[in-house]
Amino acid sequence: MIDYGRQRQVMVDGQLRVNDVTDQRILAAMLELPREKFVPAARAALAYVDEDISLRGTAAGKPARYLLEPMVLAKLVQALAISASDHVLDVGCGSGYSAALLSRLAGSVVALEEDPEFTPIATRLLASLGAANAKVVSGPLSAGAPQEGPYDAVLLEGSVEVVPEALTRSLKEGGRLAAVVGSGRSAKAMLYLRSGDVFSARPVFDAAIPPLPGFAAPKEFVF
Repeated sequence: MIDYGRQRQVMVDGQLRVNDVTDQRILAAMLELPREKFVPAARAALAYVDEDISLRGTAAGKPARYLLEPMVLAKLVQALAISASDHVLDVGCGSGYSAALLSRLAGSVVALEEDPEFTPIATRLLASLGAANAKVVSGPLSAGAPQEGPYDAVLLEGSVEVVPEALTRSLKEGGRLAAVVGSGRSAKAMLYLRSGDVFSARPVFDAAIPPLPGFAAPKEFVF
């Protein structure tokens, strides 16, 4: 029988602490959350490895979706510097693990998902963990659930080619957005900050994670 508690400890000590994840709230939350429940049962034994875990293949023409690698997720969340009063948007929540983590740090969480396969799963798992401050909503990921905003922090659960203006504009004054922008070795985890109508961005760390559907850059016409 797999000792998932032991695997969580190994994940925190061997993947997070050694990669500059120093926020004790994040470490404590990831030490407690049953990551194995957020992946398909056939992949539960892989839940704590240091890689992205497939939530679904590409059957029926649907885009593949993933549970992000623990270290990348933890460092993105840490970059957001979430406080206990923050209202946070989790874009592409998938099965809900990231929203569960954010619910341990923030005042309220909006978990946005456009795939009807995942919304009931995320809703059920968050309820089972008592994450009453996390709400799963359905809608296009790139639109960012403006009806629930504005937000103190926004997290994107996959790499993107571009960050839509709809997401940056959904930030409150002083709000932050964390996303991995680009692909392959050129991808960077970026932190966007809002100051009035000015949005600044700075790289935080190198990261290569699977793409989030719906965030491709506009194609240029060639004449």
